[in-house]
Amino acid sequence: MIFDTHAHYDDEAFSEDREKMLSQNLSPDRYRIVNIGASMEGSRDSIALAGKYQNVYAAVGLHPDYAADWNAESEEELTVLTKNGKCVAIGEIGLDYYYEEPGRDIQKKAFEGQLALACALKLPVVIHSRDAAKDTLDLIKASGIAEQGGIMHCFSYPPEVARECLALGFYIGIGGALTFKNARKLPEVVSLTPLDRIVMETDCPYMAPVPFRGKRNDSSYLPFVISRIAEIKGISAEETERITFENALRVYRISE
Repeated sequence: MIFDTHAHYDDEAFSEDREKMLSQNLSPDRYRIVNIGASMEGSRDSIALAGKYQNVYAAVGLHPDYAADWNAESEEELTVLTKNGKCVAIGEIGLDYYYEEPGRDIQKKAFEGQLALACALKLPVVIHSRDAAKDTLDLIKASGIAEQGGIMHCFSYPPEVARECLALGFYIGIGGALTFKNARKLPEVVSLTPLDRIVMETDCPYMAPVPFRGKRNDSSYLPFVISRIAEIKGISAEETERITFENALRVYRISE
């Protein structure tokens, strides 16, 4: 069984074949998926997809790109959305300093607010962090969210940052970037991270692994990432698949 802990099947890239993809190509006897909210609309759509498909779960939250939408009304709606029985996390939330907008203060306010919401609701978080390692870690530590745990999505930092995240109890999300020829830090991160703290993710429709790099990504490509992790760890792909599936169930507190 393969667990894709981070997907965006609500994205318009799947508009023409979403039904076929989720009802046929990614069958429940092989796949589990968490569809991740990035905006209010995406969060609503994630809940709708989880309600429609047996093997799809949802996370709700505001990506740093949408941090300006964080206010009392969005907090209230996100809280209501989490009451759905298949909502398993708050995410994706975090900080992204790659672009200048939204401003850092706006991003921090939204991140702090959503961390507090996750703590109040006792839900794990899915964290997006780019070019913002120190501020991300500082806010995580100050929030107390480590008690609930979560996933560092699409991990792109050096090994020393991975060690800090692991010390806080977080899982490391690994996707297609591990297979890229220019991946240097990530293989080292995978090597140092215990296998029971790694989860699989696509971030689809983005970040397709080699040999599909540049094409639309989907959960069926995860075996290529699993094989690369298995190679680094020196174990079988089957064992890697089994353990990372169990990790996903554990971090999202899903009983099967």
